Amino acid sequence: MSAPTPAPRPHEVVVVAVDRVVGFELGLPYRLLGLAEDEHGRPLYRVRVATLDGRPVRTADGFSVLPEHDGSVLAEADTVVVPGIMGGPAVVEGLIPDGLRDALREAAGRARMVSVCTGSSVLAAAGLLDGRPATTHWRDAEAFRRNFPAVRLDPDVLFVDDGDVLTSAGVAAGIDLLLHLVRRDHGSEVANRVARRNVVAPWREGGQSQFVERTLPEPGDAGTAPTRAWALEHLAEPLTLADLARHARMSVRTFTRRFREETGLSPLRWLAAQRIALARRLLESTDASVDRVAADAGFGTTASLRQHLRAAIGVAPGAYRRTYRGA
Repeated sequence: MSAPTPAPRPHEVVVVAVDRVVGFELGLPYRLLGLAEDEHGRPLYRVRVATLDGRPVRTADGFSVLPEHDGSVLAEADTVVVPGIMGGPAVVEGLIPDGLRDALREAAGRARMVSVCTGSSVLAAAGLLDGRPATTHWRDAEAFRRNFPAVRLDPDVLFVDDGDVLTSAGVAAGIDLLLHLVRRDHGSEVANRVARRNVVAPWREGGQSQFVERTLPEPGDAGTAPTRAWALEHLAEPLTLADLARHARMSVRTFTRRFREETGLSPLRWLAAQRIALARRLLESTDASVDRVAADAGFGTTASLRQHLRAAIGVAPGAYRRTYRGA
């Protein structure tokens, strides 16, 4: 008998709790990363919460938190997550203590750096976002620009993945970003299992707008939701904007406006995102040829699939499949 496959070393995640941390966001990395498992039920990440000195930290929610670790665990981190904070010097003035700045800068030489919501101000105050694209909560965008003019801020998107530095906006966008990390590290199947366990949407595009003006239809109005559900069942077909508007029984102009109000995306951008998501699932979970995947996902040709996948995640279909199935 062959020896059992040894369990892989879990990816080390350190969550840095800063004074006035948002309590809910402090728990997100464990809920989204700490609960991710492989097909044998083995944890893929180990999540540890730390303050620099190991002492309790005040939250913005009326209670304090006693972490189990101090800043020494940063030396072992593969990913560092800084949750959002409510006010304080980092957000208002762009300042953090020298010790925290130095610890984050040292960790950034080895680890992937991630922020949720206004945690981006902490990363920016440490100088880790200079010259890089980033986002933050829209309400703090003006102060962020004033404090960190060297950062290429985009306050409209849900999250920004710049390789080894990732930032997100708001609470829900933090969930989106952490699920994106799981998907990036281990594929759609693992990320979808985590999403189901937490009863959250499995995927929203990072470039989606923070500003969804109209989340619920007016009385007697189903909005564009039925058409979105219909489109998901017909992704292999060459759907056009006119086809979608016709299904919704609206003019193209009205449909486009209503769709953007409800989803934060244009209809065709949303459609492309759903096709990319389907193509990724098929590449990960089936042996279908790349030509077949391109057809089933509605891209028509392998060249079109390759172009869209490279634009979305930076790799070709074959390389993507080898990444998630080759091992």
